[in-house]
Amino acid sequence: MIVHDGPLARTLAAIKPADTEAMDLARAHQDRLTKPRGALGALEDVAVRLAGVAGACPPPLPAPAALAIFAGDHGVHAQGVTPWPQEVTTQMVANFLAGGAVANAFAAQAGASVTVVDVGVAADLPEAPGLVSRKVAYGTADLSQGPAMTSDQAVAALEAGIAVAVDLIDAGAACLITGDMGIANTTASAALICAFTGHDPALATGRGTGVDDTTLELKIAVIRRALEINGLSTPPASAAPPAVSEGVSEALRTLAAVGGLEHAALAGFILASAAARVPVILDGVIAGSSALVAVALSPHAIDYCVAGHRSAEPGHGVALDHLGLRALVDLDLRLGEGTGALLAYPLVGSAVRVMHEVATFDSAGVTDKDTRPTSP
Repeated sequence: MIVHDGPLARTLAAIKPADTEAMDLARAHQDRLTKPRGALGALEDVAVRLAGVAGACPPPLPAPAALAIFAGDHGVHAQGVTPWPQEVTTQMVANFLAGGAVANAFAAQAGASVTVVDVGVAADLPEAPGLVSRKVAYGTADLSQGPAMTSDQAVAALEAGIAVAVDLIDAGAACLITGDMGIANTTASAALICAFTGHDPALATGRGTGVDDTTLELKIAVIRRALEINGLSTPPASAAPPAVSEGVSEALRTLAAVGGLEHAALAGFILASAAARVPVILDGVIAGSSALVAVALSPHAIDYCVAGHRSAEPGHGVALDHLGLRALVDLDLRLGEGTGALLAYPLVGSAVRVMHEVATFDSAGVTDKDTRPTSP
């Protein structure tokens, strides 16, 4: 399927590569600050990336931040890939809205707003402050029996994510943070990661909510079946992974085949961030698999992403390595909700604040080792 018109097509057309001139200026500025060159490690790379995002050096501070938690259910739940009942998705949405989840606590600490988006919950949700209804369907179909979504549903969910990002940016958000909720969504995530990277399901599938060995083996088998029945079979684990699928049509087909409604919405959220030149901090394995979708649709979207953390899920490491992203936090988290990205947000802000507030060697009257007079 090729998208010729509509919000998705317009968003893809608006995405441009990061500003390399601004990034060069940011690197040069980092080297003039009163610290040894490279002493801030990965934080220097973050500051340079955000300069490229904004097309300015120093880049603007990434504040305020807005977290969007996209919620959806999965037909593959019927295969027994998790012991958690599907209604937990609905219950956790209520918990987010009541302010009782870990994501709420971390968002409060980080000063980020929280928006919950129903893009595919398998229940009717009552209106509530903080809840945005963008429901495309009442959950996906069972990906192990055929495509999880129709192509129209996949596009609608992508455009739901685009709309949420645009609304948050129009309301003043200078940094977006990805969040998710959906029982069984690590199964869809692993399937997407395998489809886009070529890795074997045994290497990219994790325990999600903490399943036992028997359920993990079942989960791997279900993902294998999903890839095969949808024509997305992966090579043996020893084979070199292929490049990310090329072309909008093939990326959409893969997303519709084994993705979730929240994955599609998150991919749209990432694409809209890139189109608006606003940084987006990625959370864990669900965000990582969604970023693979976004980058398959528009390769330059990766320029606008910061990897907040590295999940304990093995597939997340696979996705990050394929995307060429280095995570800022590695705490063995596997909760989702946006929690790892929220923990990383102050680091992103600190990286940019250095560019604004730290003196240069010249302005501070500090001798730089590379400009110190040499002895006769």
